Amino acid sequence: MAAVEQPCYTIINSPSDTEPYNDMQLKSDLEKGDVKVKIEALKKTIHMILSGERLPPGLLMIIIRFVLPIPDHTLKKLLLIFWEIVPKTSPDGKLLQEMILVCDAYRKDLQHPNEFVRGSTLRFLCKLKEPELIEPLMPPIRTCLEHRHSYVRRNAVLAIFTIYRNFEFLIPDAPELIANYLDGEQDMSCKRNAFLMLLHADQDRALAYLASCLDQVNSFGDILQLVIVELIYKVCHANPNERSRFIRCIYNLLNSSSPAVRYEAAGTLVTLSNAPAAVKAAASCYIELVVKESDNNVKLIVLDRLIALRESPTTERVLQDLAMDVLRALACPDLEVRRKTLNLAMDLVSSRNIEEMVLVLKKEVAKTHNVEHEDTGKYRQLLVRTLHMCCIKFPDVAATVIPVLIEFLSDSNELAAADVLIFAREAIQKFENLRPLIIENLLDAFSGIKTSTIHRSALWILGEYANTLQDITATMSKIHLGLGEIPLVEAEMKLVAGEKSENEESATPMTPIKKVTSDGTYASQSAFNTVTSKKDIENRPKLRGYLMNGDFFIATAIGSNLTKLAVRYINLVPDPKKHNAFCTEAMLIISSMLHLGKSGLPSKPLTNDDATQLYLCLRLLSERKSEIVNIFSKECREALSTMLAANEEEDVTTQKAKEKNAQIIQPDDPILFLQLSAGRNDLGGENVFEASLTKALIGGHTPGQGTASEITASSSKLNKVQQLTGFSDPVYAEAYVHVNQYDIILDVLIVNQTSDTLQNCTLELATLGDLKLVEKPQPVVLAPHDFCNIKANVKVASTENGLIFGNIVYDVTGAASDRNVVVLNDIPIDIMDYIMPASCNDSEFRKMWAEFEWENKVSVNTTITDLSEYLQYLLKSINMKCLTPEKALSGQCGFLAANMYARSIFGEDALANLSIEKSISNPDSPVVGHIRIRAKSQGMALSLGEKVNKSQKKGTRSKVCSA
Repeated sequence: MAAVEQPCYTIINSPSDTEPYNDMQLKSDLEKGDVKVKIEALKKTIHMILSGERLPPGLLMIIIRFVLPIPDHTLKKLLLIFWEIVPKTSPDGKLLQEMILVCDAYRKDLQHPNEFVRGSTLRFLCKLKEPELIEPLMPPIRTCLEHRHSYVRRNAVLAIFTIYRNFEFLIPDAPELIANYLDGEQDMSCKRNAFLMLLHADQDRALAYLASCLDQVNSFGDILQLVIVELIYKVCHANPNERSRFIRCIYNLLNSSSPAVRYEAAGTLVTLSNAPAAVKAAASCYIELVVKESDNNVKLIVLDRLIALRESPTTERVLQDLAMDVLRALACPDLEVRRKTLNLAMDLVSSRNIEEMVLVLKKEVAKTHNVEHEDTGKYRQLLVRTLHMCCIKFPDVAATVIPVLIEFLSDSNELAAADVLIFAREAIQKFENLRPLIIENLLDAFSGIKTSTIHRSALWILGEYANTLQDITATMSKIHLGLGEIPLVEAEMKLVAGEKSENEESATPMTPIKKVTSDGTYASQSAFNTVTSKKDIENRPKLRGYLMNGDFFIATAIGSNLTKLAVRYINLVPDPKKHNAFCTEAMLIISSMLHLGKSGLPSKPLTNDDATQLYLCLRLLSERKSEIVNIFSKECREALSTMLAANEEEDVTTQKAKEKNAQIIQPDDPILFLQLSAGRNDLGGENVFEASLTKALIGGHTPGQGTASEITASSSKLNKVQQLTGFSDPVYAEAYVHVNQYDIILDVLIVNQTSDTLQNCTLELATLGDLKLVEKPQPVVLAPHDFCNIKANVKVASTENGLIFGNIVYDVTGAASDRNVVVLNDIPIDIMDYIMPASCNDSEFRKMWAEFEWENKVSVNTTITDLSEYLQYLLKSINMKCLTPEKALSGQCGFLAANMYARSIFGEDALANLSIEKSISNPDSPVVGHIRIRAKSQGMALSLGEKVNKSQKKGTRSKVCSA
């Protein structure tokens, strides 16, 4: 007769063995093996239970007989895990008979002479949910309170606390027992556990103990001080009359040696009292923590508390005196800490301490010149923006700040220099008295500028605001110096031929090579005949170097600058000969740049747009028509003024929105008592109770707006419930998906729709995308037609669409077949839960647009016929903010272009550019165009594009249905 094959079990993630094993081998190892073999076999048994497999028959008794009596500590530790997870009841809910033997074994362990065995057994008892097992162990648990070792005593207190909370009838005198124990205990960890129990079980006894040792609180350990702070917080909130009794204790704890205690004490103090002295003491404690703590995460958390403290109207005045102390946190090298510190300091600074703050920021600027760090450039940019805000907010300090900021123009960090020019442009427009100072410093720094972008912006400011004759001539000289010898083409041909300029002697006599023919055209020359050295190229004047590199955009800036200077020079100087001389010189420079752009010498040719702009400048200088002169002399500055006013208006609107969101209750506001309200009020004319009920049902939607089905579909939280199985499946399941920043919590309802008991019913989940399942849900037993809720946590690591899928597996009681499986529907995770609208300035947007390597171009496919309507629909669909000012989007025309920006909770940036148009001749034609999405990661770009396509399809279907 063939031997009966034993069932095999596979250990999942077993540390020792991944091979299948059978019942006989497992029982043999546990019964006859040595200690090491028993340890490995017990590990296999534990992994088998955790993976949802059934315990082989008779194995429990073998473990009790042959493993439980062994005194090995490793084996005892594994047994604690085994008894925690092993089923202790029969299918009818009665306690297994074998557990009586286990209970007796642990009664002996509670009396063991070794403190580790006693303490670990006490910790195990905290996890037992069967009072029948705990009841015989109560006398030895009480005895452990008197053990000589603190490890046993503190775990005994913890065990008594857990038993009293879960099964009060087993030890009804626990509060009195622990209170008496606390009076005689000296170990701080034991006292902490005992006081924590009294805090939750009997606050009166806890208060009595605290009152008896109130003067000694500073000498306690930090773990006990934290529990004392928690008790004071709870008691004072429940009974405000107790505040005066304990507030002195909280003050004393602000000087604790533990940072955690000081942090909690400061938060409690602010909650209990709004007195200026209390607020100042708490804020000073927070600032000390920010300055002295080394962990950047701690610094950020405490800075958030200070920011929240500042938002209260009653505390802002007190915190203004601490603005200079806040700046001490700038010593931290972390950029995010510095950014939050500067923002907080700017919110707190006032006219009393603005000069001190500017001095500190100047010192920080000086420190960055000699330090080369990864974030040094970004930190300089932060300092520039902060000084910019200081000058705009307090114009009196602008005169001292401007020279410091102008020095940044020669900095290699283009971002900081660009911010300086943005500040200079705004300051020179708003503060007329500062214009001579800004122009003077800008002219001094002009030669040291290193990038074409900064030169271009500086040229615009000089051309727009150089109003005096001295400034105009100085600006013309700077342009001459930057371009070098004129005409540019002849100077470059001499350089190619190896000749020096007219003002220098030739180093070696050479016969000049004729490069221009008699008819005025240029002769061709092989690149192999040129003798231009690298040193000659490096010594080129800056502006000419940009042109030779093909950057002719700066040529248009030079042309516009010269044109504005010439128009202003004509108004200042009455002599027509000088007019013609100045205009001729400007036209020579412009025509020379045009000539150079078409000569083929630069690396890139002159573009048609740049050439058109330069021709326009030449035409204005030659004809001087009033219409074009008015554009250059007045309308450019008016456009700047309009833009600055729009920015101010947007800032005011944002501030008002923040203030509106903050619920501020005035002292004379009436109090609304729901129970005392009449049948009708101002809530749309309906009953108050009915209005409240309606809001609860439809998610706070205003009554009367839309049908009930529309309101329910759009506003109710029920739309987050997703059906995972069919109604006819033996197991029905549905999940409520709750997204909480980095976590996704799945609350899954599982219903047994059969008349059988389902054993080892397990929810098995897997993820697709950058998602990670935190832990595997534990198996459950479902009675006939019973239900249960299982929660699962999923961690999110990046911003992209994800997918959660899986199945439910279970065994049917008494069935001999294999495990049953019900496949679940997929749960899609939407990217919109992780991104939120954000703001950035134009320079940051352009920089990110150039840096981000992933682009997703989506075509517009919609039935919407209005450009602005489509923009609003898109912003709502992809949860982004439009950066283009509203005034720029107003008006009627056939096209629209807008920039959009959003930021994820993981710090990832998402950019989008919308370019759409429609036919003017056919008003009913739909909008056409495309949306370009750029992101640093491929997943985010693809996910946003997918979201746009889905929203467009949904919008199209809804339009068709409504039609």
